[in-house]
Amino acid sequence: MKQDGCGAQEFFSGHHSYTYDDLIFLPGHIHFAVDNVSLKTQLTRNIALSLPFCSSPMDTVTEEKMAIYMALLGGIGILHFNNTLERQVEMLKQVKRFENGFITDPVVLSPDHTISDIEKIKLKYHFSGVPITEKGEVGQKLLGIVTNRDIDFEPNRNRPLKEVMSENLIVGQKGLSLEEANDLLRTSKKGKLPIVDRDYNLVALVSRHDLLLNRSYPLASKNKNKQLIVGAAISTRESDHERVDALVEAGADVLVVDAAQGDSLFAYEMIDYIKNKHKDSVDIIGGYVVTMNQAENLIKKGVDGLRIGMGPGSICTTQETMAVGRAQATAVYRTASIARKHGVPVIADGGIASMSHIVKALALGASAVMMGMLLAGTEESPGEYYYKTGLRLKRYRGMASKDAMKSGGAKRYLADQETIRVAQGVSGSVIDRGALGDFIPYLAKGVCHGFQDLGYNSLAEVHQGLDKETLRMEMRTPASQKEGGIHDLYDYNKESI
Repeated sequence: MKQDGCGAQEFFSGHHSYTYDDLIFLPGHIHFAVDNVSLKTQLTRNIALSLPFCSSPMDTVTEEKMAIYMALLGGIGILHFNNTLERQVEMLKQVKRFENGFITDPVVLSPDHTISDIEKIKLKYHFSGVPITEKGEVGQKLLGIVTNRDIDFEPNRNRPLKEVMSENLIVGQKGLSLEEANDLLRTSKKGKLPIVDRDYNLVALVSRHDLLLNRSYPLASKNKNKQLIVGAAISTRESDHERVDALVEAGADVLVVDAAQGDSLFAYEMIDYIKNKHKDSVDIIGGYVVTMNQAENLIKKGVDGLRIGMGPGSICTTQETMAVGRAQATAVYRTASIARKHGVPVIADGGIASMSHIVKALALGASAVMMGMLLAGTEESPGEYYYKTGLRLKRYRGMASKDAMKSGGAKRYLADQETIRVAQGVSGSVIDRGALGDFIPYLAKGVCHGFQDLGYNSLAEVHQGLDKETLRMEMRTPASQKEGGIHDLYDYNKESI
């Protein structure tokens, strides 16, 4: 029997470049419940995620708070580099400290520090349980611990910690397992468990808060050391070699070589540097690329993942400014078809303006989507909310906008040393989307419903359907796009996505 629609190979065989809105998938047979859909995926060859969601390395999208909650919820955040090396490394360390099994580099103070020093730590790191050692360093004799209970009602905030710290401690011995440490915390009903060696020197810390997070965030993205997974962006400039070294030392799980055009000599040199200096220590995501040749070239250089897109973002003007790029649906399908043969996952970055775009990007071969605009209005994104015409908004800007380039974003466009800079993006505002804890599960559930309508219960299955041509699609005319949206009403209320 002749099938409706066509397969992807036929659809993308012409000389047209298609966006997500240019196509519609035809429904498949539903033979499973929506709760049976799995969105587990590979970000890179070596990094798995529970959800195929990444936050973009933009200075109005991903800093430490965004990266923490993206990882807790099952995705990953990529820290931007529009800052100093020290600031980016500190952001990464905060993600690693936030929730892990044994905290091997806990914040420590000395007996001569004061309560006001605890308050500074609480403001910066959002916790206040601090071990006290002889000179305020890990590896020294443990003298006590200070928690909120010790200082909440103390009026003199300049009082030294040696006068308020708790000295009757329950500790774990170096060498115990994480499960044993967790059992000690449960039975002791303490908030923190210091881990000491035979000489009572502090070597690590386990937090009760982490146990609660393990229960509240079962999908959390973690490495083998039970630390949250986090990525960091770097430029292709030779001067960023030092940044690479510092980020790898701080525990970055993946580095994103962030270049507007990723198939370049400069990108190759940076990839070679990372592979030669830090072999097997960190994964590499290359990009941006939009063609099969570009993808093949970077795969040959040894990248572990690809970032797809050139100009489709809501604040990006590369295509109209540079006359170079590709519509995103075509870019994702073409690059993913090559990358899948090599076992290299691709990340669709740009043009994701709705839940349906996520479904389409994944169904066309992407293993994950990278979001900027959708996440810029959440509570976890950098910046403050403000009100305009009755709406609660946050600032959002492209990394090639004039504002971002002035702050350092020009590095990714090889323009930081130029006196004349050509902007390839704009600055704007996005509407408040609330907390990630509500928004990400909402997106995930919507994508699961989309997969159910397609008749596939996992990314692996939908990609098989793509290859076998059982996933069918058709082109949408402008009239069909209008018909598929809201129309012919006097007025209506529409959800934000």
